[in-house]
Amino acid sequence: MNKNALFIFFLGAFAVGAHAATTIKIATVAPDGTAWMREMRAGADALKKRTGDRVEIKYYPGGVMGDEPSVLRKIKIGQLQGGAFTGGELSAIVKDAQVYSLPFLFKNQEEVDKVRAQLDPLLKKSFQQAGFEAVGISGGGFAYTMSVKDIKTRDDLKAAKVWVPQGDRIADAGFKAAGVTPIPLPLADVYTSLQTGLIDTAANTPAGAIAFQWHTKIKHMIDLPLTYVVGILVIDKKVVDGLSADDQKALNEELGAAFARLEKINRDDNMQARGALEKQGVAIFTPNAEETKAWEAIGVAARKDLATQNEVTPEMAAALDKALAAARGSK
Repeated sequence: MNKNALFIFFLGAFAVGAHAATTIKIATVAPDGTAWMREMRAGADALKKRTGDRVEIKYYPGGVMGDEPSVLRKIKIGQLQGGAFTGGELSAIVKDAQVYSLPFLFKNQEEVDKVRAQLDPLLKKSFQQAGFEAVGISGGGFAYTMSVKDIKTRDDLKAAKVWVPQGDRIADAGFKAAGVTPIPLPLADVYTSLQTGLIDTAANTPAGAIAFQWHTKIKHMIDLPLTYVVGILVIDKKVVDGLSADDQKALNEELGAAFARLEKINRDDNMQARGALEKQGVAIFTPNAEETKAWEAIGVAARKDLATQNEVTPEMAAALDKALAAARGSK
């Protein structure tokens, strides 16, 4: 092989290596066909097109890769490169991932929006420090207490068999503050557990209850936001760092845009799902002012307990207090 041919050979080999495709495998418990999967797939399609096929995402929906601890283990060994989780599910690697899910924290969506504008950037930095890129954060909406049995008071709740997400210390503390010993299970096991009677009470957004088919089992809902649900798409930082600067920008922008679209879709879906639950025969109970105050007192007690246990870092707790005060017009 002459020198010119050798030069062309190595130049071609370099070009192939420089443009080698990267496949990012991402797992989620979100069922296929839901808005979450539609928008995540749309974001992946846009990313693949924008990068000229250099970056491709392959999703594993419906919990086929196992529960959250299983997925995180598979990311650690390289079998997967990322996952879409709720904030509570990610609290095992970043405590502050559950900051928006503190019980009875927000009174309305406007407060959520103002607080997230301040805290989302801080949360992304926390994930980077833990070795992940949070490429998408989307509000799933307010979760409400839903039950097979009629629950109106704290005593009713004490007698219930209440589910909390496995590893979600925020939810666990919230219910324990109400005098309840909850039953931790993976999200994927909730429907079966409602069927068998292992649990009879769970919290979810209206749209989430329908997406996971819980609406076929539950009969009652308390019309008081228990917690705020966020979905976070994280990818191993080493994988992201291995992409070119342009491809990293495309990854963050296209998947970020997909999760931004989900914000609006989730709000619309939750409004429609509420009506669907009522048509399904779910009785929606609205607590009066005295009952609401009693439930909110449970949230205050739970948050104090969580602060004592340092379940949210002091820095994030301070940022939350400041942002929430500003959202409510405090000086």
